[in-house]
Amino acid sequence: MKKFTCLAFLAITILSVEAFYLPGIRPINFCKEEIKKRDKNADCKAKVFVHVNKLDSLETIVPYDYTKFDFCQVEDAIGIVKDSDPVENLGQVLFGERLRASAYNLSFARNESKPRVLCTKTYTQNKESKEKLKFLRERIHESYMHQWVIDNMPVTWCYSVMESNKPFCTTHFPVGCFVTKEGIRHDACYLSDLMNKKGATYLFNRVSLQIFYHKGTNELDGRILRAMIQLKSCEKSDCAKPLSLPKDMKAYTDQKPFSVTYTYTVEFIEKQNIRWASRWDYILTSASQNNVQWFSLINSVLITLFLSAMVGMILLRSLHRDITRYNKAESTDDVQEDFGWKLVHGDVFRPPTAIMLLSVLSGTGLQLLMMVFVALVFACVGFLSPPNRGALVTAIVVFYVFLGCMSGYFSARFYKMMGGLRWKSNVLMTVFFIPGCAFSVFFFLNILLWSSGSSAAIPFTTLIALLALFFGISTPLTVLGSYLGFRKIVIEQPVATNQIPREIPDQSWLSRPVPSSLMGGILPFGCIFIQLFFILNSIWSGSMYYMFGFIMLAYIILIVVCAQTSILLCYFHLCSEDYRWWWRSFFSTGTTSFYLLLFAVHFFVYKTTITGSLSCILYFGYTLLIVFFFFIITGTVGFISSLLFVRKIYSIVKID
Repeated sequence: MKKFTCLAFLAITILSVEAFYLPGIRPINFCKEEIKKRDKNADCKAKVFVHVNKLDSLETIVPYDYTKFDFCQVEDAIGIVKDSDPVENLGQVLFGERLRASAYNLSFARNESKPRVLCTKTYTQNKESKEKLKFLRERIHESYMHQWVIDNMPVTWCYSVMESNKPFCTTHFPVGCFVTKEGIRHDACYLSDLMNKKGATYLFNRVSLQIFYHKGTNELDGRILRAMIQLKSCEKSDCAKPLSLPKDMKAYTDQKPFSVTYTYTVEFIEKQNIRWASRWDYILTSASQNNVQWFSLINSVLITLFLSAMVGMILLRSLHRDITRYNKAESTDDVQEDFGWKLVHGDVFRPPTAIMLLSVLSGTGLQLLMMVFVALVFACVGFLSPPNRGALVTAIVVFYVFLGCMSGYFSARFYKMMGGLRWKSNVLMTVFFIPGCAFSVFFFLNILLWSSGSSAAIPFTTLIALLALFFGISTPLTVLGSYLGFRKIVIEQPVATNQIPREIPDQSWLSRPVPSSLMGGILPFGCIFIQLFFILNSIWSGSMYYMFGFIMLAYIILIVVCAQTSILLCYFHLCSEDYRWWWRSFFSTGTTSFYLLLFAVHFFVYKTTITGSLSCILYFGYTLLIVFFFFIITGTVGFISSLLFVRKIYSIVKID
């Protein structure tokens, strides 16, 4: 009977299960153009549209929209079916992604072996032509790269690495290449032995596309697996001589202009041994560093075990022995003078200075802490995967807005616990202080991007939308959380506070605020610095980061190590009769952000090729925002851990 019941329950469960596609990765079926003409209602597409993204450079980190360059645009192409620009989500706009429809119009499974002319651009001695060519030449010298997308798949460019002769694939490919006056060739110029003229600037005006597809059981079930591109610079159709951009236009007139003809070829290749579900593997595999990630994770686990052993030794031996001795002395008639951490029981819960700021930072820190955790959970299960462009940033913004209630509630609770009375000021500070500081820096950097004409500049309408989210959703939720927090009964402390503060004895130099805080930030940083390298590399070096499982584990380990470090330092300070633990617990782990800043400076100097004043301002401006939020998160973990620890030990021991 039990077996029958289990089988019936299993059958009902299986029948009730529904399959679904994760957002942004639903497969699209393609078919040949003649099939689509024969049956217009067929569930397939005959046209394969190429979408172009922003152009960026690792040297300037200032991206530009594709339309800012004088390339072939949709309106330049004649006799093709024109595609519309894809709809962008909030995350894509904030990250500066600008997907645009291109003039490339391909028919599925139709090869174009003979170079097909896309458009021709002519330049003369007029001012407009000179400015366009100057802009193009300067961007080539700054190593700007294309980013193309076909069927939501990035177009990859593969080339041989000279040291190992192994093909290396990237989702960016160069606009052109140049040779210095000394004869030093840009890396892309090695694609052809002919591109070697000193002082020349070459433009890649011919692309050869290879599109691999998987053919299903019927003619309406063709799915694109990957798209690869090869580059050439051709002055004429035979590519016998590369196309070099002129340094000046004195030799060209209206009757004899300088012309650039953009051409392309395309080849569709059927691949039956590759599944559509694994079509991203070759991109993600090339971007992964699993061995290094496992080394980082093992390193973090060892540090966590070491700290856990120390904390366990203190809690199970030292602290347990202290509590037993204190309570034993209270149960006898022997008079024993207090010592150690019990000696400061009358001052340990004395409110610190700047209780308003501490409560606001702690409340907002919990909001940011939970925001990152929830976003990583969704990323680990695949909802924020690379195919779903901009989803991660959109999710972070949405989670931050709706978690405003948490920051208001805990900020009010902490402020009321520490004896604060100005509840209106606390609400306003919680709502506007940290978001206001972050938005001020963000808006200043956005003005710089606006002035440079970069596509990374947030449009005015998007800024209005962000402000509407903040004032329309986040602010009311924060106020509601503060209202609920102040309505709660004040958190009573385990022991009373003396009216007269106790004098703090002289401390050793290691126990002073700055050395102890800097010492406390080393271990948490040691757990995550390898993960930070990959994250910074994905932000500033154009690599793709998708190993959210590793970063989720590193995030949990970071929280555990911050809590353990804060408890250790708090215990040592109390044993030395220093009861000023409130702010010290915040800074003891918050200083992990200081090491993050030093690591970002090291990364800028040794791992990037960023040049130019604007690029440096952007790098350090966004880095300061990251460091600021990281300081709030790690400091909050340390403060709350120490608060729970102190309340626990003083609630157990008997106090006269």
